[in-house]
Amino acid sequence: MLFKKIVFFPLLFVAISSFSQNMTEGFNYLETGQYAKAEKFFDLILKEYSINKTARLCYARAVGLNGKPEKAFDLFTNLLKDYPNDFEVKLNYAESMLWSKKFEKAKVYYNKLIEENPQSFSALLGFANTLSNLKKYEKALVYVNKALEVSPKNKNALISKKYIRLGLANSYIPLKKYEEAENLLKENFLDFKDDKDTYLNLANLYLISNQLEKAEKIYQEIGKNEENELTSLNGLALVYHLKGKEKLALETVTLAINKLNKNTNKELTNQTKERYIQALIWNKKFNDASNKIENLFSEINPPENWMLSLRATLNIYKSNFNKSVTDYNTILDEDESSFDGNLGKANALKALGYYNDAYTSAENTLRFYENQKDATNFINQLNTSFTPFVDAKTLYSFDNGDNEAYMLEVFSEIPISTKLKFTGALNVRNTNNDVTNLEANTKSFNLGAAYQLLNNLTVNGNLGLINSNGGANDFSQLLAQVSLDIKPFKLQNLELGYRRDIQNFNAELIDREIVQSNYYMNYNISTNFNLGWFTQYFYTSQSDGNTRNLLFTSLYYNILPKPALKGGINYQYITFKDQVPTIYFSPERFNAVEVFVNLIKDENIAKEKSLFYDVTAAIGYQFIEDDSKQSTYRIQGNVGYKFSNRTLLNLYASQSNIASATAAGFRFTEIGIRFKWLFLNKPLFRK
Repeated sequence: MLFKKIVFFPLLFVAISSFSQNMTEGFNYLETGQYAKAEKFFDLILKEYSINKTARLCYARAVGLNGKPEKAFDLFTNLLKDYPNDFEVKLNYAESMLWSKKFEKAKVYYNKLIEENPQSFSALLGFANTLSNLKKYEKALVYVNKALEVSPKNKNALISKKYIRLGLANSYIPLKKYEEAENLLKENFLDFKDDKDTYLNLANLYLISNQLEKAEKIYQEIGKNEENELTSLNGLALVYHLKGKEKLALETVTLAINKLNKNTNKELTNQTKERYIQALIWNKKFNDASNKIENLFSEINPPENWMLSLRATLNIYKSNFNKSVTDYNTILDEDESSFDGNLGKANALKALGYYNDAYTSAENTLRFYENQKDATNFINQLNTSFTPFVDAKTLYSFDNGDNEAYMLEVFSEIPISTKLKFTGALNVRNTNNDVTNLEANTKSFNLGAAYQLLNNLTVNGNLGLINSNGGANDFSQLLAQVSLDIKPFKLQNLELGYRRDIQNFNAELIDREIVQSNYYMNYNISTNFNLGWFTQYFYTSQSDGNTRNLLFTSLYYNILPKPALKGGINYQYITFKDQVPTIYFSPERFNAVEVFVNLIKDENIAKEKSLFYDVTAAIGYQFIEDDSKQSTYRIQGNVGYKFSNRTLLNLYASQSNIASATAAGFRFTEIGIRFKWLFLNKPLFRK
């Protein structure tokens, strides 16, 4: 939290022997913070002694400190006209500018006061506070130290110095000067042992810099003071969430909820309720979270922004993004600078496919919170998804039928806006069989484009040529693909498409020039309770007169979120109109069923200079026409390293004995290496 607090100076009272009225009672009100009583007291004094300087000065201070800064400034302005050379009046006039947030004017005026009296403690401290409010923390630190030279160990100056350090440390965080910020914050403990404000700022620093162990220790330290136990538990729950320990987060904040009572202040009560509902959401206890939020809305009307933010967060987790946007808009109508409102809306808009609007909302966040880490990361991630790249891979495969293949493929994608992107691919492949003495070399090239027609509808298309030589039949054929990517409902993705290609599994099939026309559908349904269902269907007509129907369906369950672990059952069914087993695997009926587990650390969420991986293992049975069942296995592994947000390299290997590609008794192995490079720093359309 940046320093906004003004430390008020002690009054420099003048002699009051000019009249007999005793003002001690009024002075006591000012000194003990009873500003309303002080205002009323000195107002009565001025009715009888209207021109007394001390009474006017005290009244003006009482007015300002009682929440009427502009009126106080006018009173001191008039007082200064009557006493233009009185240094005490000048000091109070300067301080009234701070109360009314006239910081630039105050800076100029305090400069003059310091020139007039370089050893004035009040002028030096007032100037330091002014600079702090202008976020000129380094210079503010210089002047608060000068004030402490004049009045060593002065409590007001030490408090100001504490907040200046807090402000300066927080200014270092967006610049990623984490060590400098940490050292500066720890200096506060020299003057204020176990200071809560400093502990909280340290914890925030550790959270932002992902030093979660240190953050946990700080919150535990805060909790040693029984008065701060709720703050400690709420903070620890957040740390556990960031560590992926969602159950522990909920258990921790439940302890805090159970400690709430009628004596707990409103702010801390609301913070605890907010963290508790967040923990319910993190644990996907959506019904419980929804009920708690409804209770809040029934208790507090109109709803406060933190309540709207909770409901919006719940709807993001439930993929009700339109509802989230509605709540975030309500928040922003009330407070355009709301961090949750701006960045939360950006996330919801991105999920809905409104990418330009998502950029705008994230940039609005940075307009109010300069260099804020989460908003900056959001924009960087969005930029990455629209930055031109080249993806190159080379593969070697072989099977127990003595077929071998070597392949090099280069793919490039160049988005020119958030809606339109162009693609290009080059594929060079050599297949051979030493037993049959057959070999085929193919080269293919295609160009394509994708355009987002609606936020939930994208059309894709590409066109290319494949050329084959080296066998008995050299040929060139047209390649084509067109598809629609549709999000018909929340948590659902549908792809409908057509693809024209060539049977190219081995040299013999390539030499036969069998053209395939594939009409296909991919459909995935996700849920809020970790269950998912993917279905794929292909209808293929071939130039040799044969047709194929292929159905693949997978029911899976997301077991763990980090790293992602899922398991499930797959079923595959294939049928061909004609059986030509001497040419290619074409059973009248083929069924296969398998159970699988899949462990993933996705390359898109991996941090730079870290590993990513994707490992799948599956076992099952296949049934080929009326033959006896045969056991199957499938192993796939992919491990890579992300050198930076623009470059990565990974190795790939797989082996399977599933007969869907050729015939029973088949075993296929493939190994490869892949390199991806974002060859520009940012999207073409981002200046």
